[in-house]
Amino acid sequence: MTVSAFSEATEAQLLPRVIRLGPNLYGAAFTLMKLIPARHILRTAADRGEIGPGTLVAETTSGTFGLALAMQTALMRRELVLVSDPVLDANLRRRLADLGTRIVICETPAEVGGYQESRLRALDRVLAEHPDSFCPRQYSNPDNPSSYVIVAEHLTRVLGAVDCVIGPVGSGGSMCGTVRALRSAGFDAHAIGVDTPGSVLFGQADGHRELRGLGNSLMPENLDHRVFDEVHWCTPAETYAATRDLHREHALFQGPTSGAAYQVARWWAAANPDARCVVLLPDEGYRYQETVYDDHWLAGRGVDRPPPLEEPVEVTDPARTIHRWSRFPWGRRSYSEVADPLPATVR
Repeated sequence: MTVSAFSEATEAQLLPRVIRLGPNLYGAAFTLMKLIPARHILRTAADRGEIGPGTLVAETTSGTFGLALAMQTALMRRELVLVSDPVLDANLRRRLADLGTRIVICETPAEVGGYQESRLRALDRVLAEHPDSFCPRQYSNPDNPSSYVIVAEHLTRVLGAVDCVIGPVGSGGSMCGTVRALRSAGFDAHAIGVDTPGSVLFGQADGHRELRGLGNSLMPENLDHRVFDEVHWCTPAETYAATRDLHREHALFQGPTSGAAYQVARWWAAANPDARCVVLLPDEGYRYQETVYDDHWLAGRGVDRPPPLEEPVEVTDPARTIHRWSRFPWGRRSYSEVADPLPATVR
C-alpha cells in the first residue's frame, strides 16, 4: 500500500484546538504536536524515493517525536528503531513497543554533549548497519520547521491576526516554522521562546535539565535565533505549578512543556492587553500522571510549594543562570551577535 493509504489516523490529530484562555490569550492545544513534523518528514521522504518498501527508519529521541514516528511508521508498515537514554519513561516505552518500535538505550553519557552525543553515536551505528535506512533528523532537517506552515494557516483562519506566539523550544522546529510562516503571511508576530536553565540553546552552559522536551545539550541546526524577540527560562518547580494551574483553571490536561509556555504567556498577555497572543501547548498530560499530576511525587522532590511568581527577572546576560523564572530581550539577533562561543551542533 502507499503511504497515503495509512495517513488517516494521524491526520485526524494534526491540528490543535484553539481555546480562549484570557481576554487576549489563546491556547493552541495539541494532542501530539510532533505528529506534524513526523508525518511531513516521512511523507516527503517517501515522495522523494528515500523511503522504500523495506527501508528502516531510525532516529534519536527521548520524547514525543519518537512516539509520533512510531505512530506514523506503524501506519506505513515500516520498521522503526529509536535510540534513547534512561530518561525514557516506562509508560512511553510500553506504548512504543506496542507500536512495534525497537528501542536502543544508551546507558552512559558522552563527556561532551552528554546523552545527546552518545545517542547520536549509537544512531550512526544503527544507520551503518542498515544500508537501506532513513533518518528523519528532526534537529537539522529543514522539513521539520517547514511542516508548521499548516499551524500558522490554521491559527489565522481561526483568529485572524496573530500578534504574538509563545512556545517551548527544543529542536527549534515548531516556533521557528510557525512564526516564519506568520511573518511571511504579513503578520509581524512577536516571538517568545521558552527554555530552561542548563540548556545551551540561548547562551547558557550545558547543565542538568530535569525538564524534558525543553532545551538541549547541543545546538540544533533548525533553531534560527533571528526569529526570537525574547527568551524566557523556566525552572521545574515553576513549570510544574503552571502545568497544574492550566489544568485547574482551564481543564486543559497538558504536559510540562505546555505549563512552561503557559506561565510565560499569561504574564506577557496581561502586560500587553492590545496584542492577540497564542501559546503553543505541545502534548497532553497522560505521560505525566505519575509525576507532574501526582502531589506525592511533587512533595517528594520538594517542588509542591513553589513561590508565587508574578513576573520574571530580566537578565542582561543570557549566559547568567538564575534558578527562577528569567527573561532576556533577544531582539531577533543571531546567536553570535548575542552569545559566544557557539556550542556543539546536533548533526
